[in-house]
Amino acid sequence: MKMDSEAVEIDGSVMEGGGQILRVSAALSCIIGSSIKITKIRAGRSTPGLRPQHLTGLQLVSDLCSGSLQGASIGSTDISLTPGKTRAGNYTADTQTAGSVCLLLQVALPCALYADAASQLCLKGGTNAEMAPQIDYTIKVFKPIVEKFGVHFDCDIRMRGFYPKGGGEVLVTVNPIKELTPVTMTERGNITKIYGRAYVAGVLPFKLAKDMSAAAVRTIRKEIKELYINIQPQQEKEKACGNGNGIIIIAESSTGCIFAGSALGKKGVYADKVGIEAAEMLLKNIRHNGCVDEFLQDQLIIFMALAKGTSRIRTGAVTLHTQTAIHIAEQLTQAKFTITKCEDELSRNITYIIECQGSGAVNPNL
Repeated sequence: MKMDSEAVEIDGSVMEGGGQILRVSAALSCIIGSSIKITKIRAGRSTPGLRPQHLTGLQLVSDLCSGSLQGASIGSTDISLTPGKTRAGNYTADTQTAGSVCLLLQVALPCALYADAASQLCLKGGTNAEMAPQIDYTIKVFKPIVEKFGVHFDCDIRMRGFYPKGGGEVLVTVNPIKELTPVTMTERGNITKIYGRAYVAGVLPFKLAKDMSAAAVRTIRKEIKELYINIQPQQEKEKACGNGNGIIIIAESSTGCIFAGSALGKKGVYADKVGIEAAEMLLKNIRHNGCVDEFLQDQLIIFMALAKGTSRIRTGAVTLHTQTAIHIAEQLTQAKFTITKCEDELSRNITYIIECQGSGAVNPNL
């Protein structure tokens, strides 16, 4: 256990300046066993400091690594975490709001990989919430790609929860690893499959799902004519808490790259518009010819930083979230990142290669 005097100080207001700084630094602190002190948390946000979802995530990590957490309360802008030993177990984390379960998983998953056995995480809150990946994205896009690093987890959706009430619940089982393997994804290949689901839950009419699906298919058709596009309209009956509607569309490439576009319905917004928004997001993520979409990009940084060896991933424009994750990963680990621009002769697309010499973190508990 390191003494507090050795705590690494992290400025929570730099770059993207949001909850992601907390998630990456708390997870890495837990894995490498070094104390951290984060100041100026979400300083530039309209409601600065910790929100329920951030607080719940920090408490979950602290539980996982038998840590001691100071300053953790709603609205707090300074916290410190001193990690202990990471132990497998059954953990429950409940945001008690529509705070995203996917963001809870983002902070807890890397820690659970470095435990002494499999862990069960029961995560409660919003499964399909604004400003966060939808649970469908986590399962259909994030999961198969992190599996390339050697990460194995199962995710069972017990109940879907929507804004403003939340009430969703997912059960995640995470297997530990000795070390993560590096990943290379530099060849996009051709898009071979496009599919998805448009759903309504609660009192909302099924017609909304059909309208979202039809509008999305029409939008994609204008640009991609040769593929069959299968977006299933679905009515969520038993497994949903509250009312909500949304859509997620997934594209797969011949080399195993996966992309998505998604959108959530809001009061007063036509279903067509929701479908079109998701379709345009997907098309934008396919056009750049990179191997990951803009939402997966930053989520892979922590795994690249921990892997043993060099990872190379080709992306479209590098997001501020990604730059922030790299900044924190380099501050807390020995990982070294470089970003190189590649001009493609064949197309006008500019892509980037994010390369990382991983720190090779080994699980001391296995």
